[in-house]
Amino acid sequence: MLLNDQQELEAKYLMNTYKRKPVAFARGEGIHLYDDNNVEYLDFLSGVGAVCVGHANPAVTRAIQEQAAKLIHVSNYFYIEGRGELAQRLNALLNEGTTTANNAEGNFSNNWKVFFANSGTEANEGAIKIARKYGAKYLQGADTVISARRSFHGRTLAALAATGQPSKQESFQPIPEGFKHVDLNDISALKQALNQGAGGVHVCAVLLECIQGEGGVYPCTAEYLKAARELTEAKGILLIIDEVQTGFYRTGTHPFAFQNYEISPDIVTMAKGIGNGVPVAAIAARGIAGSVLEAGDHGSTFGGSPLVIAAANATLSELERMGIGQQVSETGEYFQKCLLELPGVVEIRGKGLMVGVEFEKAIAEQVVAAAFEEKMLLNNIGHHIVRFLPPLICTKTEIDILVSKLKKIVTNTLEQAQ
Repeated sequence: MLLNDQQELEAKYLMNTYKRKPVAFARGEGIHLYDDNNVEYLDFLSGVGAVCVGHANPAVTRAIQEQAAKLIHVSNYFYIEGRGELAQRLNALLNEGTTTANNAEGNFSNNWKVFFANSGTEANEGAIKIARKYGAKYLQGADTVISARRSFHGRTLAALAATGQPSKQESFQPIPEGFKHVDLNDISALKQALNQGAGGVHVCAVLLECIQGEGGVYPCTAEYLKAARELTEAKGILLIIDEVQTGFYRTGTHPFAFQNYEISPDIVTMAKGIGNGVPVAAIAARGIAGSVLEAGDHGSTFGGSPLVIAAANATLSELERMGIGQQVSETGEYFQKCLLELPGVVEIRGKGLMVGVEFEKAIAEQVVAAAFEEKMLLNNIGHHIVRFLPPLICTKTEIDILVSKLKKIVTNTLEQAQ
């Protein structure tokens, strides 16, 4: 059996960095996964928010197959088909709601320069490099990046240092310097951090998630994010928005979460939903920030390869074809309304199909485990929060199935916890 074979091989040959569930998936279709015995699972995790247009989406699969038959990799020393077009499409999405009409050359009100990477962590690392060089060149050597407590920006060392979760940093000291953390939604704390030093020039950037995903699905308030934009802009400090989990309609109507707040950051990092599960990510920077990096400053062997470019272009085409933004908004509102029927809930947070349920009692891990036994894939953050990140093609029918089973699971779990 696939599961038994893989458990034995991985126990012997793989590093023990994941607590895997006892299942081996062999195929997927839409919002469902199937194990090696063809047992069906309802997927409300979607590869941690990456599989946005569904497993084995025919259009994305076809694009990958056709590209693989032509050309997979040549490195970034050469031009390839589709990369410039993908960057142009990202420009249009990033400018949605703030653009003037495109002219014949495809120019936008903000011209974003793009760098393609392989993961959200890499995108954030690249954004930090841009901020550091920008600070050295334009802010008298400023090198400090401010981020929020509870944030998550990745697991490589600089991204980990930016992450506002000390428990994830403890085993890897000393972590890189030049990072400061403040409480999310505390405008006075942010203002104080920006004003330290001579005119605040020691700070080169503020790095924020509009909704903290790995931290527990905590959103920024509109007042806070607008204040962050005004404060940084007044001092010439860069505002970086991490859209790794929130991007590509995960939060509903708009392509990116920051567009719900009517601000325009200087740098946006993105990954996950851009390629429907294929490892592709990007950094987009506008204005001076977009021209900071020069030849030799940054690179990636596999970033923006022909294969992932084809997958990303196909994924964006599918999102456009589906008119997914409105659908996600409607199903997300319905989902949160249904979740209110669960017992023992303290708060429901999130937007679109990025939702967290916080329970009064520490039952989240037990709920996720029981849901797995009922062939539903969920995720818990700590002991109190269950997180939902279904494929964006999720419908009210699947939500009804999930919530119906969850009511029984949560009720039973609460009774056992008494």
